[in-house]
Amino acid sequence: MSFPILRLVAQRILLGLVLLLAVSVLIFAGTQILPGDVAQAILGQSATPESLANLREQLGLNQPAYIRYFHWLGGVLTGDLGTAMSSGQDIATSIKERLWNTLFLAFWAAIVAIPLAITLGLIAVRYRDGWVDKLISGVALASTSFPEFFIGYLLVFYFAVQHQWFPAISTVYDGMSFGERLQAIALPAAALTLVVLAHMMRMTRAAILNVMQSAYVETAELKGLSASAVIRKHAFPNAIAPIINVVMLNLAYLVVGVVVVEVIFVYPGMGQYLVDHVTKRDVPVVQAVGLIFAAVYITLNIVADIAAIVANPRLRHPK
Repeated sequence: MSFPILRLVAQRILLGLVLLLAVSVLIFAGTQILPGDVAQAILGQSATPESLANLREQLGLNQPAYIRYFHWLGGVLTGDLGTAMSSGQDIATSIKERLWNTLFLAFWAAIVAIPLAITLGLIAVRYRDGWVDKLISGVALASTSFPEFFIGYLLVFYFAVQHQWFPAISTVYDGMSFGERLQAIALPAAALTLVVLAHMMRMTRAAILNVMQSAYVETAELKGLSASAVIRKHAFPNAIAPIINVVMLNLAYLVVGVVVVEVIFVYPGMGQYLVDHVTKRDVPVVQAVGLIFAAVYITLNIVADIAAIVANPRLRHPK
């Protein structure tokens, strides 16, 4: 790698770390201003003032906020995410399996969405301004107007209730075969795919059309190359950088944006775990899951920026 690329990569990583630190402050502050009393939520309405005071002292709730923040941050940096107030279980242990479930779901949604979006984008460019392009673009625009929960409920109604091809509740557990797991995540993966597909397809189309206006593409057309050859050999390779950037950003959304989909399908992932403990006002769990989501999102954004930098020929081959 050349020095300009290394410098830009280092800047992106440093900026990401600063941003993650700022997000950790916001997450901690946000959980501190939530309505209600943590001690009251744990002990119930019948708790005596003495027991509430003892629990607050035990949990460190009487300490200043900045001391509690640095104590929490120090634990995170050493791999200690704390203990769930509602169950007494170690948060890191509870999150481990659920994080794997979320990544498994996001991975298979990405496996379907990315090649399909790029293929549809290429087809739309090949037949631009024709009925095929208008059909693909119209369906994409329509799908972006529907929120995740609406798409999820439609899939449940048609494929689970009407035809009973897939389960309405995506239950996964140890001992399931690979095929059973795929069948269990089919509907939530389809919902996530439909959510990100339209955006990736439209950005792929826009990136290639932007390159199609370049002089070297016009030269290739004047040489008599077919439209498909021009797109495949000249336009698409030079549009890779923005396409990679869009793909990585949508991967970040797939991992972080699973909360609604997991709740709809009662899928035992990070999103469902977060919602369950928000209702219990389990602050340590909310903080831990929120920070993990933020770290994944920021990391994938950094990877997207680095991929775009590395794919830029002007930086790879400086004059």
